Amino acid sequence: MKSDSSEDAETRLKRLRMRSWRRGMKEMDIVLGPFADRCLADLPVVTVTLYDRLLGENDQDIYAWITGAAKPPAEFAALLDTIVAAVRPAAR
Repeated sequence: MKSDSSEDAETRLKRLRMRSWRRGMKEMDIVLGPFADRCLADLPVVTVTLYDRLLGENDQDIYAWITGAAKPPAEFAALLDTIVAAVRPAAR
């Protein structure tokens, strides 16, 4: 789904949060939902645009990239590192 050029920032963030929580795989809901809730509003617009593109990828691929089972495309590597760092439980 492409972002409508007339979509304001608040509407875009709401749409991305909804798409983050309503994935095809529950594992992706658990990772992307909290990330979107906590971090999206603070990211630069260019990173939010990249995140929007990431959400267009297949859940099984995103899961493999996040778990390290597959190497992510270079364009998403830094964003995926950010997502993993944001949702990783703090060491005790």
